[in-house]
Amino acid sequence: MNLPALSSNLLDAALSIAAAPLLAGWVEVCRARLQNRRGAGVLQPYRTIRKLLHKDVVLAHGASPLFRASPYVQFAAMVLAAAIIPTFGAQAPLGIAADTIALVGVFAIARVLAALAAMDIGTAFGSLGARREMLIGFLSEPALLMVLFTASMISASTQLTNIVGELGHARLAIYPSLAFAATAFVMVLLAENARIPIDNPATHLELTMIHEAMVLEYSARHLALIEWASALKLFNYMAIGIALFLPWGLAGPEAGLAAAAGAWLLAVAKLAAAGAGLALIETLSAKLRIFRAPEFLATAFLLAVLGLLVHLLLEA
Repeated sequence: MNLPALSSNLLDAALSIAAAPLLAGWVEVCRARLQNRRGAGVLQPYRTIRKLLHKDVVLAHGASPLFRASPYVQFAAMVLAAAIIPTFGAQAPLGIAADTIALVGVFAIARVLAALAAMDIGTAFGSLGARREMLIGFLSEPALLMVLFTASMISASTQLTNIVGELGHARLAIYPSLAFAATAFVMVLLAENARIPIDNPATHLELTMIHEAMVLEYSARHLALIEWASALKLFNYMAIGIALFLPWGLAGPEAGLAAAAGAWLLAVAKLAAAGAGLALIETLSAKLRIFRAPEFLATAFLLAVLGLLVHLLLEA
């Protein structure tokens, strides 16, 4: 990889990290408008992060080094994932070094560290949230892997950059296998990012919260990193969905300045549409009981497996 291409890829990754809170704010604004509310504005996540970074850290008694290190590891894992996923171009800084299986492992590392840190203090809410989070992860990761395997079988590669290159230049056709996989991926995205109907990021009710229960003991810069990592995780999942199912328009490494600018604008439009779609789903859906979550994710797994079988048996 030459120096201009590497610089462009690093710029894309840095832009993904910086724009993640903006996407989260856009989703909240869209949801507020759909619910006839005004909302706090698309820049509210930046204000929250800035405010938290200027506060003093308050640690619980008995907090171990694991509790202190977990926010940094979670944020670093999401940054690493952003460097693997091609978002604004067909290439990524670490797109060749890591494939989709390694990407799922990166997400798993962040989840495990978050759960361990939640249990480290020994509070009831932390342990409750950690158990629920691991249950969701245990059910959603196989579905995500099946979705990625479906795209990998079509493109004959497990690297996202190769998948984007293959599917982005393929002839326009309807793939039933990708349709099943896309439906399953949307369900996994909702579960992995603590969105309705699996979780509600705007509540602190004991019977409903999952992710929020794990971060109640954090404050200041630690909480800022966790909030930023959560926004970046949502951004990464949407970028994965675009790379797998809407890969057209991403600029290659040899693209000129005009083509790269057009690809960036198209990627922004895709992300904005995905955020509005997520807000619409959350507005039209009701929160599921926690005991119904396995049924929801089992359906996602079955759809992903069905997509893989359709490709293997019918090559469609």
